[in-house]
Amino acid sequence: MSSSRTAIGLRGIRKTYGKTTALDGLELDVKEGEFFCLLGPSGAGKTTTLKTVAGLEQPDSGTVELDGKDMRGVEPYDRGVAMCFESYALYPHRSAYDNLASPLRSPRHRLPAADARDRIAAIAELLGIGGLLDRPVGQLSNGQRQRVALGRVLVRPARAFLLDEPLSHLDAKLRQQMRAELKAIGAVQNTTTLYVTHDSVEALALGDRIGVIRDGRIVQTGTREEIWYQPCDTEVARAFGRPRINLLPGAVAADGGFRSADGKVELPISAAASPGTEVLIGVRPRDLALGEGPGHELTGTVYVTEVLGRSVEVTVRLGEQHVSLVAPRADTAGLRPDDPVRLTVRPENLLLFEADRPERPGRRIGR
Repeated sequence: MSSSRTAIGLRGIRKTYGKTTALDGLELDVKEGEFFCLLGPSGAGKTTTLKTVAGLEQPDSGTVELDGKDMRGVEPYDRGVAMCFESYALYPHRSAYDNLASPLRSPRHRLPAADARDRIAAIAELLGIGGLLDRPVGQLSNGQRQRVALGRVLVRPARAFLLDEPLSHLDAKLRQQMRAELKAIGAVQNTTTLYVTHDSVEALALGDRIGVIRDGRIVQTGTREEIWYQPCDTEVARAFGRPRINLLPGAVAADGGFRSADGKVELPISAAASPGTEVLIGVRPRDLALGEGPGHELTGTVYVTEVLGRSVEVTVRLGEQHVSLVAPRADTAGLRPDDPVRLTVRPENLLLFEADRPERPGRRIGR
């Protein structure tokens, strides 16, 4: 359970590598005991943020605070944080057990031998590598190495865990299992966790709060509900949800509603913008349903269907635009391209954005 106390504070962090700006005035607060997910694409500054917190990189300007204390001049080994690298950073010729034990043999974290063995055995069992402890790391698969690397972080007490995409090399089944286990570990140990990922599903599943990073800046932070229902702009909206959010271009109509650019789609919204303003309407696939039901009806034709196990992704042509939704297989039996269909949309969940510009995504202006 997180508290209101800030465990990790980043204040105006700027970091450059030559002419490349990795972090550009980054501001971030992670609460004590919180599992905070930092989401962004490659090159956004995620790993640099972790390294800066750990003291492995020194910012050009700004300050790093841990439990309210300025870390300027504090060496990495004195910061009390444990970091898991995406590149493993293991001792390849040592056994998995020795790699897990290495943090517990340091003067700062030394445990009695029996306690260390119990701790290692418990973490190894949790990560599914209990039968691999005697094997050299060099003989393990990438997924097994990643679990050893993660275990080396979790095995010792720390004021914060810094995890850099620790599940990226695991298979889908183990990845899903480990999401739940990781969050449980943080909660049980009441340890603050700053978790970096490019996977929005992972961020939604794990994060008490989520921070979206872009071009070295935090563009939005919030709970999963706030990020999902109140994205600050179209780029954040596109980042969450599979299939991605449907964004239809159009303008505010005379009655304050939405009218698509080709005039084929009209939706009842209350736009806080003057008539004629170019906008984008955002419709999550889960807020669309085939057939009649409560909500606003639209008519279109089937463009393509794709079976996803027990469900089917259906893309429907609405005039010149296309929208995607996911429906049960039973509701899509017999559907073929160009078949006419009715859709029901939940108007209360519609999102309205100003139109995208070449220099920036469209900001949210209503719901």
